[in-house]
Amino acid sequence: MSKSSNRKYIIIFWSIILGGILSVVLVLVGASYGLLGYMPSFEDLENPKSNQATEVFSADHKILGTYYIQNRSNIRYEELSPYLVNALIATEDARFYNHSGVDVRGLLRAIVKTGILRQESGGGGSTITQQLAKMLFHERPDSKIARLFQKIKEWIIAVKLEKQYSKDEILTMYLNRFDFINNAVGVKSASYVYFNAAPDKLKLEEAAMLVGMAKNPALYNPKRRPQIAMQRRNVVLFQMNKYNYITKAAYDSLKQIPVTLHFQNASHDEGLAPYFREYIRSYMKDWCEKHNRPDGTPYNLYKDGLKIYTTIDSRMQLYAEEAMTKHLKGDLQPAFFNHMKGRKNAPFDHALSQKDIDRLILESIHRSERYASLKANGTSENDIISNFYKPTDMTVFSWEGYKDTTMSPRDSIVYYKYYLQAGMLSVDPHTGFVKAYVGGIDFKHFKYDHVIVSKRQVGSLFKPFVYTLAMQEGWSPCRKIPNARVYFDLPEGGTWSPQNSDGKYGGDMTLTEALATSTNCVTAYLMKQFGPQAVVNIARKMGVTSDIPAVPSICLGTPDISLYEMTGAFATFANKGVWTEPIMITRIEDENGNVLQEFVPKQNEAISENTAYLSLSLLKGVSGYTSGVQGTGARLRGSRYEGGFTNEIAGKTGTTQNQSDGWFIGIVPDLVTGVWVGCEDRSVHFRSIQLGQGANMALPIWAWYMKSVYKDKSLGITTRPFDPAPEGLNVEFNCGKYKPDPSVFDENSFD
Repeated sequence: MSKSSNRKYIIIFWSIILGGILSVVLVLVGASYGLLGYMPSFEDLENPKSNQATEVFSADHKILGTYYIQNRSNIRYEELSPYLVNALIATEDARFYNHSGVDVRGLLRAIVKTGILRQESGGGGSTITQQLAKMLFHERPDSKIARLFQKIKEWIIAVKLEKQYSKDEILTMYLNRFDFINNAVGVKSASYVYFNAAPDKLKLEEAAMLVGMAKNPALYNPKRRPQIAMQRRNVVLFQMNKYNYITKAAYDSLKQIPVTLHFQNASHDEGLAPYFREYIRSYMKDWCEKHNRPDGTPYNLYKDGLKIYTTIDSRMQLYAEEAMTKHLKGDLQPAFFNHMKGRKNAPFDHALSQKDIDRLILESIHRSERYASLKANGTSENDIISNFYKPTDMTVFSWEGYKDTTMSPRDSIVYYKYYLQAGMLSVDPHTGFVKAYVGGIDFKHFKYDHVIVSKRQVGSLFKPFVYTLAMQEGWSPCRKIPNARVYFDLPEGGTWSPQNSDGKYGGDMTLTEALATSTNCVTAYLMKQFGPQAVVNIARKMGVTSDIPAVPSICLGTPDISLYEMTGAFATFANKGVWTEPIMITRIEDENGNVLQEFVPKQNEAISENTAYLSLSLLKGVSGYTSGVQGTGARLRGSRYEGGFTNEIAGKTGTTQNQSDGWFIGIVPDLVTGVWVGCEDRSVHFRSIQLGQGANMALPIWAWYMKSVYKDKSLGITTRPFDPAPEGLNVEFNCGKYKPDPSVFDENSFD
């Protein structure tokens, strides 16, 4: 071959080489300027956008729930378990700390091992930084050519990312962005959804499981395919051993561990404190409309990654929910079912006509989600009602678990009428912090909140307001009143005279005895002495905002008041007369931890410290603590509740007409807890006072809850006695020294 020919081939060779290099350079430069499609700006790289879930935290630093479009909660590198970091690097990018975004050596290895030899342990061709670039800025390509262009852009973006972020930041961004499915976007959400643990608390095998899902979260999902997921997890463990993150002995041991999940569905219907979370969601929706981001637009609850710090203690919340379930599932609901067997009009009041029952059911139809949905779709009224009579497949609530069945929506309404509902609120009386909030028995099937939204007749629970007024006016707990009928003149003519629930009259009773036994006639006597408006005024000072007509009958608890209001009012007694507004949020932060608002409860000196102490002494008689007094809550001293309670407890039961509502509020020095139990309709109720009284319906929930609270020493709620009497209070509590005082009697008030 001639010299000129050799020269020609050399020129052609180098032209191809240099031309190829130049072409690659031109493609890369062109791609960086967006000639191959959209490329993110420097600002995009500095501030990659994502929808971040708003998180709700308990007072003991647990995540109670999230509000989201995507259930993503970002996390800092310091909050990651080293197991997660090591597992990710060993499996996805072993040379992560040795490249600048694109790893040519790793790419060639992947082509040979994974592409040619089909070795799963060979890893992928993309670095972690490239995978992050793909997650941040690209949709799925619709062709191989589009994928090639996308790959080129990923390389460029990866290099830019490496220049702008540290390796730790890139790892964190990757784990924050990855979608682990099942409403778990990002490793923080995934840790809680799959293992109910914070990312820094994951076990090694759990971290390996999550990292294994990065290859294909749908295929290697431990909830759907545990065996395949376990195999993939073991590949991750193998890689960790290969790169000396774990020993061979650890690998051999860990790969034998079966898949164990603590799966917590991210559904708003499930998990701890669903009614509380729904209340917070409603509150925050309004808050966001009134508060703007730095750019002047309102905050978005579902996208802006707000952090809501609440007063709820997750342990106490769990104990409250368990106590409600224990009593209703184990005792009260079975008793109600048995009580209704063979009854006329069951579960409705036997005195109702069929017309009345049909009206109640129609009202429930109109309140239902099904009705609202059909109405919104333009369905006529007649067709909607017809729809409610057609059998359909559905899942219904039962205390034995959700049941799949077929029944008409109308029949399902009647079915649910049988179920007793309940509400429970537990408050620190000194701070106003709500520690536990249970709005109902099952949020998925019963959305109505029985803590704040629901207002029911309070019955005898209202009587302490009347007695507190008497204490404020200088009366003694030992003052004796005849147990006799009292008559009130009515504006429209005639008289009103309340009767005792047991129908017994005669003799004298101290105020302590009268409140403990919830004797109506003595309460009526006090009402006649001071007048309805004075009672309304003192209830207002103690935080009751619901409508209370200034009429004599309120002394027996005719007003409809929420559990939230009543529990807050009773906390005044334990807080030495100072009403403190029960609050549930302490502060709200933005996604970067900047405090947007802090919350301090309102306070009001409702009654004097002396009056509060005297009222507490009256309420102790209800629980049987006062010597010689057998109050309506005395069963707390019995053996049923693991030997009973021996510590000082103040409280009050409440039972309304026809036993439609059962109440109990219990007070100990550092915790005030209110409970309400009843059916959705007041016409559905127990037909005997023995079963339907507050001491049987509501008090046991308080008792089981407090047993759990006292057992958990970490809560700091002790059985200590109430504080001693205020200095200078000169009142005799030994009622045996007192004799009836004829001067207090009004002969026109009694039979």
